[in-house]
Amino acid sequence: MFSERILMQFPRELVNEPLLSIVTKEFDIVFNIISARITENEEGQLKVELRGKRPNVLAAVDYIKKKGVSIRSLSKFVTVDRKLCTDCGACVVQCPTGALYYEEDLSVGFDAAKCIACELCRLACPYSAIVVAHADEVTHV
Repeated sequence: MFSERILMQFPRELVNEPLLSIVTKEFDIVFNIISARITENEEGQLKVELRGKRPNVLAAVDYIKKKGVSIRSLSKFVTVDRKLCTDCGACVVQCPTGALYYEEDLSVGFDAAKCIACELCRLACPYSAIVVAHADEVTHV
């Protein structure tokens, strides 16, 4: 099963459209809402994970983009710059999902599959070792 985490930026006119319901039925995929900030009749932001067969997920993303929703990939969104990281653990303490954790040797490890791209780790890091890569679009082909 293929998985893609995306950030959806909804323009005002699309906030009340059931786009995730439509793509779930039309493209035989499932979705998990990671976080949402949508106010009725205003712009909104939704972080979701789409799962299903790769061609179906990519077709669903394409459909959503064609409807006018801006999409940014969240896959591998956060990285740890090992040159700057001192393994102090400030990021580990702030990570709500356990994506950042201590390895057996007490170095900081990162599990991209658990990351929800909340950026709390970046804000907590006193050494600016957490790098957030903002991709413009879904990069899978």
